[in-house]
Amino acid sequence: MSKLPPLTLVKIGGHVIEHEDALNVFLRQFAQLEGDKILVHGGGQSASVMAHRLGIVEKKEQGRRITDKETLEVVTMVYGGLVNKKLVAILQSLGMNALGLTGADGNAISAKKRPNYPIDYGFVGDVLAEDVNLNFFEQLLRMGITPVIAPLTHDKKGQLLNTNADTLAAQVAIALQEYRPVRLLYCFEQNGVWSNAQSQAVLVELSPHLKDQLYQEGVIQDGMVPKLANAFCALENGVQEIRILHYADLLVWQKGKEPGTKIVSSK
Repeated sequence: MSKLPPLTLVKIGGHVIEHEDALNVFLRQFAQLEGDKILVHGGGQSASVMAHRLGIVEKKEQGRRITDKETLEVVTMVYGGLVNKKLVAILQSLGMNALGLTGADGNAISAKKRPNYPIDYGFVGDVLAEDVNLNFFEQLLRMGITPVIAPLTHDKKGQLLNTNADTLAAQVAIALQEYRPVRLLYCFEQNGVWSNAQSQAVLVELSPHLKDQLYQEGVIQDGMVPKLANAFCALENGVQEIRILHYADLLVWQKGKEPGTKIVSSK
């Protein structure tokens, strides 16, 4: 590994993006983070809202969106356009030279279309670290530009693909740690991973064994399941630090404190 300075890669959830006050708090803190950084964002329900406005009926299978041609047009318009450029504009107003990207821009991130069997999810892309254009991101960072990445990739054959933002963040982090230490922060509206759904007590650390136990108990469910799968994937592939924390705790973390839940290999 070279002597490049550490990189902080932050993924922000769609729930925060949908609430203006929360988003402004998060972006102000993100802008104040020291050192090189990258932002990956989700889209929340904004694409669903737009689809409803346009009279497009969303299709789901086992609770997950099917990205047919019409839906792909909507998520491209919303995630790659409205949401991405809103974040960039706010960051520019905070003095940060941000650049909004999809995976197609600069061939930043390619992906393979998910197989149609056993479920055809449509135009959905599965991304790996080897699909990340490492040199492209390093060139932007060296120029003092902060990439803001929308959850869209491409297949190098002219096709855009809807891609899970948690997975995208993990794979970009894995790719970039080849050159430098990477800290991956998953920010959302909760204070971390709960140890108990009733008390909402937050775990200081989470190991694979404890994750499996909490999953069996029903404490870890819904969107937290793939988020943690990606977090542990990043840890197993060399990412220096992975933490799941509240969107307003970025500067607390920067000061050396340990908010949220740290992902660890064993406990």
